[in-house]
Amino acid sequence: MTDGTATAELDSALEKHRVELTGYCYRMLGSSFEAEDAVQDTLVRAWRSYEKFEGRSSLRSWLYRIATNVCLDMLSAGNKRARPMDLTESTPLAQAALSPRPDHTWLEPMPDARVLPTTEDPAEAAIAKESVRLAFMAALQQLPPRQRAVLILREVLAWRASEVAELLGTSVASVNSALQRARATLAERADQDRAGAVSDPLDEQQQRLLERYVAAFEGYDMTALTALLHEDAVMTMPPFDLWLAGASDITGFMTTLGASCAGSRLLPTRANGLPAFAHYKPDPEAGGFTPWAIQVLEISAGRITGFHCFLDTKRWFPLFGLPLHLDGEPDQVEEGA
Repeated sequence: MTDGTATAELDSALEKHRVELTGYCYRMLGSSFEAEDAVQDTLVRAWRSYEKFEGRSSLRSWLYRIATNVCLDMLSAGNKRARPMDLTESTPLAQAALSPRPDHTWLEPMPDARVLPTTEDPAEAAIAKESVRLAFMAALQQLPPRQRAVLILREVLAWRASEVAELLGTSVASVNSALQRARATLAERADQDRAGAVSDPLDEQQQRLLERYVAAFEGYDMTALTALLHEDAVMTMPPFDLWLAGASDITGFMTTLGASCAGSRLLPTRANGLPAFAHYKPDPEAGGFTPWAIQVLEISAGRITGFHCFLDTKRWFPLFGLPLHLDGEPDQVEEGA
């Protein structure tokens, strides 16, 4: 076997683990871009030190050990990424103001394809989706880094306590203790979060709900949109710390501070195990439509409970593989619609 063939085979063997490692690092870090950087660092370290790999564990376990160390190093600064509702109280519409915070403040969206490995096991797929949803990701960020690693490895990836102990260089008792503390923190968070804020796998009724949502948003029909929103629905707009609660404040914002979104277009995508849309605003200068936000929707009991708009088009649309311009003419929307 030539050196070139061996190198190609190693590259291929490492690359097979990229998606699951990205999912792991994303859960650890709460950032799409930091997760991808962490995985790239992991694979480079593995490639450079492969000659020292003695095969006492599987290649997969070895990669997870490297990835864990990379993430723990990145988390040593203590930054916890969050949603707007984790940082402030909701703002009444009359007091709404758009105040941005630095990018490193926020929990970031992630395309499903980059973090959810292909699997034929429905139960395994469901756990993977649940574990990247925004509410769960926000709860993970409240855990100390090593507790976070233990919970992800044990509860999401179904590693045995002995395997986690070996990876972290600690005892099984220590792993079990960390897991108990992490579960207690997440249980407390679950009590604080609104029940049902996570969608079920999309069924026919939910698909119709999304179709009605697209029609209402693109038509900027606030009456139709109100009918789709849960009475306790929330709207967030990172990098702004403002968040709104209730259909009246959400639609009121959209017809005042958010009125420039009238006549927009939505393209379906998937993010964080949830239905999502790429939001394009009318472009008065170039014509057509220009990228504006990635919308991630939470659905429960036939209504939209969460409406999360991640602004900053220069980052998100390339990450999601979305076009940077749409042709076409915006519809005329009547004032006050």
